[in-house]
Amino acid sequence: MGMIDITEKPVIKRLAEAAGKIILSPGTVLKIKKGQIKKGDPLLVAEIAAMNTTKQTHLLIPHCHQISLDTVKVSFDIFDESIEARCLVRAQARTGVEMEALVGVSMALNTVWDMVKYLEKDDKGQYPKTRITDIRVIKKEKGN
Repeated sequence: MGMIDITEKPVIKRLAEAAGKIILSPGTVLKIKKGQIKKGDPLLVAEIAAMNTTKQTHLLIPHCHQISLDTVKVSFDIFDESIEARCLVRAQARTGVEMEALVGVSMALNTVWDMVKYLEKDDKGQYPKTRITDIRVIKKEKGN
């Protein structure tokens, strides 16, 4: 089988944006807002993690082509009991960048979880309410 041969496809502008959210306790969200997380600012670390991971998507998903990315933008919206992450990726390539955007937003959310897990555990060490959900591509464009 192998990778799809994209040799004959033209290099064009590509854009994809993915989003997802992590559900957290209100207390955890408040500590994030107040800058009281032991490991530092989870949103800053999550942004860096997402940018790094988008550039490595071809190493993580076997059928993805290596794509030189022109930009990666990560943003967050904070709500009372959740944080929504968005990852926008642009490139000039022969194939789309949806997987890069999805990997980026997924890693951003995983990083937030890692940094606040000590606040989310119950007395048995479980995460009864914490969840990552609604990961999806919200925009895809190609061409001019």
